[in-house]
This record gives sequence, C-alpha cells and structure tokens, in this order.
Amino acid sequence: MTNFALEKDDAPVLITTTLVETVMATIRQRIAARSLTPGARLPSIRAFAKSMRVSKSTVVEAYERLAAEGTIRSRPGSGFYAAGSLAPLSLAEIGPRLDRAVDPLWVSRQSLDAGDEDLKPGCGWLPASWMPQAGLRRALRIAARADDVALADYGTPLGLPPLRQLLARRMAGHGIEVSPEQIMLTESGTQAIDLLCRFLIEPGDTVLVDDPCYFNFHALLRAHRAKVVSVPYTPSGPDIELFAQALAEHRPRLYITNSAIHNPTGAILSPVTAHRLLKLADQSDLTIVEDDIFADFEHASAPRLAAFDGLSRVVQIGSFSKTLSASVRCGFIAAPRDWIDGLTDLKIATTFGGGRLAAELVLTLLKDGSYRKHMDLLRARLARAMAETGTRLKAIGITPWIDQPAGLFLWCGLPDGVDAAEVARRALADNVVLAPGNAFSLSQRASRFLRFNVAQCEDPRIFKVLEAAMAR
Repeated sequence: MTNFALEKDDAPVLITTTLVETVMATIRQRIAARSLTPGARLPSIRAFAKSMRVSKSTVVEAYERLAAEGTIRSRPGSGFYAAGSLAPLSLAEIGPRLDRAVDPLWVSRQSLDAGDEDLKPGCGWLPASWMPQAGLRRALRIAARADDVALADYGTPLGLPPLRQLLARRMAGHGIEVSPEQIMLTESGTQAIDLLCRFLIEPGDTVLVDDPCYFNFHALLRAHRAKVVSVPYTPSGPDIELFAQALAEHRPRLYITNSAIHNPTGAILSPVTAHRLLKLADQSDLTIVEDDIFADFEHASAPRLAAFDGLSRVVQIGSFSKTLSASVRCGFIAAPRDWIDGLTDLKIATTFGGGRLAAELVLTLLKDGSYRKHMDLLRARLARAMAETGTRLKAIGITPWIDQPAGLFLWCGLPDGVDAAEVARRALADNVVLAPGNAFSLSQRASRFLRFNVAQCEDPRIFKVLEAAMAR
C-alpha cells in the first residue's frame, strides 16, 4: 500500500506505508520506553528524517498519523510533542528490538510458566527433586517451634545477625575479609543487584556487562534506564584489551559480572585477568558488582575480585536460590562499610523489613551440616550429568565451548548455519524450553549458541527434539 506526498519543491514523492509505519513504531517505542515523556518535544522533521534515513515526507506523514491518533500533538510554529499521560514502563521496548524468542524476558517467562509436562533444559535452576527436601522439611519443623517473634515479626534491616556472622566466616574461606556489619541480607540475588543499581547509578549512566552474560542483568539494567555496554568474555575472563577500550570510550560507573563460575559460559576468571581488571577499575574509578551465586558449585576455589580488592571497589552478592530452594528467598550483599547505612535505607524504602523466616531456615541448614553434605553429593551428581549431557550433545553435532565445566551450565555451539532462536521456537512446540544464545548477548553475536542446564537434561526426549529442530 502506498500514497503520495509533496516535498518543498512540490514534486510528488512515493512514500511506502512500511517506512511510515516504521517511523511511527519508533516514536511509540520511545514513548513506551519513557525516553519521550508527556510534553517532550519530538525531533524535528529534518533531523528525524536524517537519523531514520527516510525522506522528510515520510516523517511528515508519520507525525500526522500519530497526531491523528492522539499519540503526539502538533503546536504550530513549534513542532510536535508527546501527548497523554506517562506510558507504563515497558521493558520489552527498552534497548534494541529483539526477536521475542531471544528476548531475556521471553526465556524467563517460558521457564517460569512451564508446566510439569514440559522439559526445561534452558532454565537456570535445579529440579525440585535435586534440592535437600528432607533438610528443608526438618528446618521448617524447627522454625514452627520458634517463638512468636521469629514466626511473625519483621526482621532487622541488616538481617539475622547469626546468619551474617556465618556468611562472614564462609566468605573468609574464599579469602574475603569482611565483618558481619558489612553484610546485609536481601530477599534474593536479584534484589541485591536492584538495590545496588538504585544506590550507585542514575538513569543514563553506563554499565558494563560481559558478552555473553546472565540475561536478567540486561532486563534489570533496562528497568534502571542504564546505558548497557558489553565486552566479549573469554575462557579466562573479559577480553582485557576491549575492556580497557570500553572504559576509555564510555566511562562506565559499574561493571556486573560472575567471577567464579560464569553464567552462561562456565568459564573461570584467571588470576592474571583479575589483577589486570582491578588495575583498570582503579584507574577508571569503576565499581564492580561480583555475583557469586554459584560459589558452592565449585570443585576448587577460583579467584575472587572481592578478595584481591578487599571490598574497596568490589561489592559481592550471593544467594541460596540455586542450592537450597528458590522458594526460600535469601540473598546478601557484602559491601564497603561506609555504604551499608545508605543501602539499609534503600532496603527499608523498598521492602521495609527483611524476611526473617527465610533467614532462619537458611541458618538452620547451614549450621546442622546438612547443607555441606547436600553440596558434596550435588557436585558429584552435576559432574556426572555434565559428562553425560556433553556426550549426548556432541553426538548430534552440538559442541560445548568449555568441556565439562563446574556448575550447572554448558554453553554450546550449534552447527554452522543453524540459528538457535529458530531451534528454540521449534522445540517449544514440542514442550521443550531452550535458552538461545542471543538472550545472553547484548551484541547479538551468539545466534549459534544455546545454554544447557545439565541438571535438567536427563530426559532423552530433549535430544530427539533438538536433533529434529536442527534438521528442519
């Protein structure tokens, strides 16, 4: 469908509806993403035509249609302005437009909404049957006999003191010297990052992430209206030369990473890379958030940025969602001492008191020795699952990026020419939820990769569906 418009010289110019609709969609996206708020002036027709690489007539037509539907308003002699009330925040509209099959929120929704009959090799947690069910039930019985305050009252802002003391001792085992007063309990690792983003950055600030990285980092940073820049990740950590270039070019406030077992790749930060990274961070006044949620899956302790740095410009977070229970929400932040008051105020403002009952359950399991035994068995079980899954994947032409890493995940390359997003869409029709590589990649350069959770790969139907999906 086409129509005609007139340029300055009154010569007829052919305008395609597709181009007009593209311009309209771009404006709607900016309004949904709140980069255009009510009353904000739209770009001039000439400037927007240049940036969109279309004719001025196309922009005129698009603006007129948007004005007709009430999305924008025209002020003669002044220009066009966003109209109406503030649009609800739409995370899907912030950042680059992605195929919904590789959108980070799509992967999360498919995994969380999956039914009992669905297979979830793309999800990020252990099967319920792998969790310490007997220990959890015992801890619940102990909690049920607690006094009324423990069962019904708010926790203190910093969180249960005995659990913070125990966490400090556990962190010392990784070379991190921290006092219990430098640790604040949170509801989860995600809440910990959310609080730190509220505390450390403003909308428009630049944040560095790995490429690939945990996809919810992308979604959370979008919600905070940060500018996200990614740096390629290697088997020994971020590419240091490109990291230095990103620091010089973008002047980021924050870098969020996993340094022990990296999600999604399973890579381990090397000591050499860690030292070079911290030197660059110090020179650039960069704060690092070290997500250590997979610490207890390690076979041998990897370098920790927080240990080398002494919690000066590195903040460490963690939680027990992956190892104990996703229903028992308990995480933590370990930060410089002079940050704790400000973080505590933010915690009170956003969640008021902490979840004391969850902290009591975690403390019980950590103290009675059942957690240590559970993790010993779990690491052995995961190692077997890692070897079996890797063998099955190789048999159908899917190659692990790192052979048998510790932890849950295998980051794998598909055969040349096979698109992971398309494979994921096809597999979903057969009730198999996959995690395509571009959901983890800001640069969208991981279209040939999938992340597999080996604990969720026991059912042989997964590999039959994969093989069929790649062959179509």
